[in-house]
Amino acid sequence: MGIEFNAFEIFEIAEQIERNAVRFYRKAAELFDKPKIRSTLLELAEWETKHEEIFAEMRKQLSEESSELRSFEPESDMSLYLEAMAGSHVFDTKTDPLEELSGIESKENIFKKAIEKEKDSIAYYLGLKEFVSAKAGKDKIDDVIKEEMRHIGILNQSLELR
Repeated sequence: MGIEFNAFEIFEIAEQIERNAVRFYRKAAELFDKPKIRSTLLELAEWETKHEEIFAEMRKQLSEESSELRSFEPESDMSLYLEAMAGSHVFDTKTDPLEELSGIESKENIFKKAIEKEKDSIAYYLGLKEFVSAKAGKDKIDDVIKEEMRHIGILNQSLELR
């Protein structure tokens, strides 16, 4: 039997994804002495904090205006997709993202891991977007997706820094 969750919980998962990203980027920043690398990672952490705030506000609005979020069938393709994404190790809300950083990783390893996490976040948010009406803030999710894509670009460029 799969995980059952409601629309409110979908936003809670999105918030946890962003909290995990913040913790990951801040811890990663501590591992480097080079100011450019540290500032890039800390800047990414700040953006992720803003994303968490966006999802928290959307969840709050959901509780106030629950009719604005599309309902979904527990066995629908989209519901099953989000369930699978939520249950994967990347979005496991019980896993501490800091456990992934031992302190001996190279910049390349950390940035590549971060790129994968950003890609996985985008995949989750694309699914999440399908449940949200335009009036309930679908454009906000689009904005977060665009920023996550920008993060991938920043991380890719940072891989080239020495």
